[in-house]
Amino acid sequence: MEYYPTPIEEIRAKEFPNLEGKVYLDHAGSQLPCKSLIDNFADDLNTNLYGNPHSENAPAIEAGRIVDQTRERALEFFKANSEDYDLIFCANTTAAVKLVVESFSDYMKKLNATSKKRNIISRALAGSKSTTSNKNQFHYYYHKDCHTSLVGMRELSDYHHCFQSDAEVEAWMRTPATSDATTLLAWPGQSNMTGRRLPLDWPRMTQTSARGNHTYTLLDAAALATTQELNIDRYEPDFVALSFYKIFGFPDLGALLVRKATGGPILSARRYFGGGTVDMVLALDSQWHAKKSQTLHDAHEDGTLPFHNIIALSHALSTMERVYGGIAAVGRNTQALTLELYNSLRSLKHSNGAPLCRIYADATTIFGNPESQGATVAFSVLRPSGALIGYKDVERAANEKHIYVRSGALCNPGGVASYLKWTGAQLRSAFAEGHTCSNPKETWVGKTTGVVRASLGACSSRADVAALSEFLREVYVDCAEQPSGMVGGMVGEQACLTDGSSCQTLEVVTPVEEKILHKRSWMGSFADLRIGKGAVRVSVAGGDIEEPDG
Repeated sequence: MEYYPTPIEEIRAKEFPNLEGKVYLDHAGSQLPCKSLIDNFADDLNTNLYGNPHSENAPAIEAGRIVDQTRERALEFFKANSEDYDLIFCANTTAAVKLVVESFSDYMKKLNATSKKRNIISRALAGSKSTTSNKNQFHYYYHKDCHTSLVGMRELSDYHHCFQSDAEVEAWMRTPATSDATTLLAWPGQSNMTGRRLPLDWPRMTQTSARGNHTYTLLDAAALATTQELNIDRYEPDFVALSFYKIFGFPDLGALLVRKATGGPILSARRYFGGGTVDMVLALDSQWHAKKSQTLHDAHEDGTLPFHNIIALSHALSTMERVYGGIAAVGRNTQALTLELYNSLRSLKHSNGAPLCRIYADATTIFGNPESQGATVAFSVLRPSGALIGYKDVERAANEKHIYVRSGALCNPGGVASYLKWTGAQLRSAFAEGHTCSNPKETWVGKTTGVVRASLGACSSRADVAALSEFLREVYVDCAEQPSGMVGGMVGEQACLTDGSSCQTLEVVTPVEEKILHKRSWMGSFADLRIGKGAVRVSVAGGDIEEPDG
């Protein structure tokens, strides 16, 4: 079934010549930009003269006009009424959430300073010498599926709690607040690890819940917006953070959408100011400044805007509509492909009937249902016995076939703990033994520390799904049961050397007197394969590994 104005094969041939002979399945990391987007942007810069919008010359004024126009178009793209929402350009989603939490921190300092002054005045009027004061607190609640960048926000709070389920969030909403603490609830619209989609009606529920008027909501839409049409007006979150490169592939740019009536006062308490965000600053005999107050974005886009990237965004918005017929069409296409990928991976089995893949998803997840699941499948590859194959080894093997997935913990600590069944104590123990996100131990105490993630996007096709499935079938179905590490051994009158993690045979030869039989690149280094007297020997850069007879 075709979802786009032009068949995907024609789109790929015209817009993605760099995909010839390649399968890209890391769209959750970044979409791929259309060739026409890059060409049109380059032609624009080669034809027109744009200057720094902070200047008043003609090129600067024209750049400023396009920036303003693009801001409005972006709000329309997300169905956010400009009367109710403002859009602040920033580097990426992480920069957006950092702006939010720093603003909350400054907001609390402002509240406490005001409270302190009132207490001093009250005590003076009452003739009291008491110094007791009640500190206003910032409480932060976040969902287990949050990206690391949202987890890190807790460090600026007075109290924080991680919700382990949607039901726990909604039970909390029904529980009356026990204090007047300023509270922020943050969650992702879609897990960047598993692709599970979370409820979007929590902001409306919060507004009418027992939590009171001091609770705000932050929606991380970075993963969700890649293949889902957003309707911000419908759900009314106070803050929305996202990245445009995850939607269009280019430019490298992010945004924070702020609900003016509720989120505006929080951001306005931010103490830092940068160039272009103030109407006046005194620096010598007085320390005073006046922030810009016309719009939220005027006061919070520090320094020179990335105006070339914003001009590129205007082309990206046009390209989405022209090539794909809009983001809604992308959603329909990727939903169909995700269901096909899920079914394909589920169907892969060893000859003993054991599944090849373990797919990580909630029990309630329905693949192919856009309210339940995004365009991502997270999985592990298993041996016939059910033993794990290292996720990095799967990614390396896929790379050799020009199939590009992502593997690891994916900056999702709550997802790793819940889906992979880790306790904090176990992960601390693994860390003590050298396991880190950037240099992981792929398995520890018999469990995987990460997953393989295949994620689909606007330019994905059925051929991509088939290529990944065929690769897994060819390399891993009925792969040998070997201990971890590199293993050699005799098979009849032949000898084979395999990587015990990935099951890939490096060479099969007839036994002869010891000599070098094969030299090839293996896992990033050159290896010499030798055989003699019933033994297999491999010399790898950095040391030798030798297996005894048998």
